[in-house]
Amino acid sequence: MTVLAAEVDHTSSQPLLVVAALLGIAVVVVLITVFKVHPFLALILGSAVLGVVAGVGVSDIVASFSQGVGSTVGNVGLLIALGAMIGGLLTASGGADRVVNRIVDRVSPQALPWAMGGVAALIGIPLFFEIGVVLLIPIVLLVAHRSSQPVLRVGIPALAGLSVLHGFVPPHPGPLVAIDALGASLGLVLLFGLILAVPAVIISGPLFGSFISNRLQVATPTALVGAAVGGRETGTAGAGTTDADERDLLDTGDRSGPAEGARRQPGFGATVGTVLLPVVLMGLGAIGELTLDEGTTLRTVSNTLGTPVIALLIGVVVAMFTLGTAVGFGRQKISDTIGGSLPAIAGILLIVAAGGGFKQLLVDSGISGLIADAAEGADLSPLVLGWLVAVGIRLATGSATVATITAAGIVAPLAEGLDSPTVALLALAVGAGSLFFSHVNDAGFWLVKEYFGMTVGQTIKSWSVMETLISVVGLIGVLLLSIVV
Repeated sequence: MTVLAAEVDHTSSQPLLVVAALLGIAVVVVLITVFKVHPFLALILGSAVLGVVAGVGVSDIVASFSQGVGSTVGNVGLLIALGAMIGGLLTASGGADRVVNRIVDRVSPQALPWAMGGVAALIGIPLFFEIGVVLLIPIVLLVAHRSSQPVLRVGIPALAGLSVLHGFVPPHPGPLVAIDALGASLGLVLLFGLILAVPAVIISGPLFGSFISNRLQVATPTALVGAAVGGRETGTAGAGTTDADERDLLDTGDRSGPAEGARRQPGFGATVGTVLLPVVLMGLGAIGELTLDEGTTLRTVSNTLGTPVIALLIGVVVAMFTLGTAVGFGRQKISDTIGGSLPAIAGILLIVAAGGGFKQLLVDSGISGLIADAAEGADLSPLVLGWLVAVGIRLATGSATVATITAAGIVAPLAEGLDSPTVALLALAVGAGSLFFSHVNDAGFWLVKEYFGMTVGQTIKSWSVMETLISVVGLIGVLLLSIVV
C-alpha cells in the first residue's frame, strides 16, 4: 500500500516536478544499463536525485525513503520469503521432478507442448523464474531429443508458463509489489491473474511455440549449458560458461528416483496439493469477499484463511510434512532446506525495498499527484497508462521488477478513485507491461539464449516475441475484464 507520510516541503513548480521525475527515472535507467550498477543502489541514488531536484530537504528525503522501505518490506518481504520456502522444499524433495515426469510421461507427442505449458504454470506458482528454468529446461531438451520434436515447440510453452506466473500471479515479487503500491486486494489480483494466465499461456505457449518452431530452426543442444547470469529480478545481463557447467544431454541422471538426502519421492497428489493450497486459500478468500455478506461466520473464516500471510504460512507448514517428513527428511534437513531458500531472495528483497522508497518519494514530493491530474486531464484509461509506463521502464532497464515498482508508484494516485476490482486490474496491467519485449538488457534473455544454444537474433524472434505476446494478451485481457467486473 502507499504510505501517507507526514507532509514534506517541496517545490510548487509543476515543470520542476516533472523534471525531477524524469531525472530520477533517468538516473535509475542509466546506472543500471550503462554503468551496470546494482538496481538496489541505482534506486537509492535515483531517489536522492528525484528528491533534491523536487526541492525536498535531505532529512525529509531520508525519512520518506526509509518509510517506504519499511512499509514495502513489511507487506511484501514476508510473503516473498514464505513463497521461497515452499519453493525450496519443492525443489529439494524432488517434488518438481515428480510432477514434470508424471505429466510428460503420460501424454502423446502431439500434446507435449500443452503438457509442458501446464507443468510450467503449475510449478511456477511457488518458484521464481530462474529456478523454474533450471528445473525445466533440462527436461525440455531431453523431451525434445527423445520425441524428435523441434526444441522450441516444447520449450516455448514451458517458458511461457513460467513467465506468465512470474508477471501475473502472487506470491511472485512483481505482483506483490504492485499490490502493495496500489493498495489492491491480493485475493482479487490472484483470481483475475489466474483467469488471465489461461489465454496468455495458451497463445504465447503452445500456439506460438508451434508457429515459431516451423519457421525458426534451432538444433537441440548436445550439452546443457548453465548460464552464469544475474537473476532476472536484478536486470543485470551477461552470460558465460565453464567446462564444469556442461553435461551431456543424454547423461541427465535418473530424475525419477528420490532426491539427494530423501528416502522416497513425494506423492504426486501431495505435491500438487501442497503447491496449490495457498492459491486455493487466497482464491477462496477473494470469492468470499465478492459473494458473502460481511459479518457472517463463513466470510470471517474465508477472509482469515485467505489472508496472504496466513495462507502461505499454512502452505509452508504443510510442505514441511508432505515435502519434508514424508520423503524421509529429518528435522535438521528440513530446517537447512528452508534456511537455504532464503539467501537467494536477499537481492530481490533489497530491490523491492528500495523500489518502495523510490515510490514513496514520488508520492511525498507531489509528483504522483501531478501525474494523476495529467492523466485525468488527458482522459487516458489508468489501465492503459499503467501498462505503458511499465513497458517504457521495462524496455529501458530490462528488469520486470524495477518496471513494476516504478510504474506502480507513478500511477498509485489513480487507484484512489477506483473500485477494488479495477485496482486489482490496474496491478495486473502494470504486471503485463513489465514483461514486454525482453531483450539484451534482461538477464532472462541471456539465460534462455544460453540454455537453448540460440543466437541473439533467434532469441529475439522466439523469446522476445513470446514475452511481448504475453504482455499484449495480458493488457487485452485486463481491458476485457474491466468491462464485466
